[in-house]
Amino acid sequence: RKNKNRRSKTQSRHSCGACVMKRIFIAVSVVLMLISLLVGCNDGNNKNVYEQITPAEAKALMDSEDGYIILDVRTPEEFAERHIEGAILIPDYEIGEKAESILTDKEQLILVYCRSGRRSKNAANELAALGYTNIKEFGGINDWKYGTVTE
Repeated sequence: RKNKNRRSKTQSRHSCGACVMKRIFIAVSVVLMLISLLVGCNDGNNKNVYEQITPAEAKALMDSEDGYIILDVRTPEEFAERHIEGAILIPDYEIGEKAESILTDKEQLILVYCRSGRRSKNAANELAALGYTNIKEFGGINDWKYGTVTE
């Protein structure tokens, strides 16, 4: 006679499959926990990020702060056509080679814009990667309702 405590092949496979699923669940849980710990270890002083703000928030900063830079990252032709008064031009494709010689204070408030927001986001990321710590990206001049000047 066979041992009554022995499991059938179906029961054995089922429990083995359950073990595999349990191990996968535990592994995924551990990985997610490690990721959250690494992300959670940020002390709030992450120098590789920028803050996205609205044009209205950018205008409020311009009205209330001193010593900021308005950075236009469009082409020279776009800049000549119209730009925000007081803005300086460094085209997005020149940020890596010119930023550190023009933007010498890496803690200075830098307000970045382009035409629609795509290039300014890329430029803000690049500035953050270069070590700039006070970058505010506010999209494009298309959404700017506070006046522009021509060259």
